[in-house]
Amino acid sequence: MIQSKFSPGAKLGQRILVVDDEPLLRQLNSEIFTDAGYEVDVAEDGENAWDALQLHDYHLLVTDNQMPKMSGVDLVAKVRQAGKKLPVVMVTGTVPEAEFTRQNWLEPFAMLLKPYSMAELLGVAKAILTASQDCGEPMVLPPNWECQPQTFGMRLR
Repeated sequence: MIQSKFSPGAKLGQRILVVDDEPLLRQLNSEIFTDAGYEVDVAEDGENAWDALQLHDYHLLVTDNQMPKMSGVDLVAKVRQAGKKLPVVMVTGTVPEAEFTRQNWLEPFAMLLKPYSMAELLGVAKAILTASQDCGEPMVLPPNWECQPQTFGMRLR
């Protein structure tokens, strides 16, 4: 199921898809972005997120990795294979290093390890969204992305 939240005066129509199988984290992440003025859709797993990505255009994907039906890594793989030029922030308790080593084209723009603060999440999202505006459309995928956001204490590609 896909749920949408819209904040009047959303930042230039920027839309974020938040994907997490933990209802509380999904709600908190959604609220922090909505309160900051972004339009937000949420999905409880990678499969529902993929459905949302077929229906709507997003400026940022924020996804957990370990989820039922489809993992975050599998979701990113589908996004990349479909040629979608969408920046991804992976928020996860464990870094899927083996997947990223084997298939380095899957690595997200940024990664936040749980637990992370809402300020860190909002900071990295703002940096990526600002950089994508500064770079112009369409955004290119790493490693060619020249407008690198600040690190905000997490690993960036």
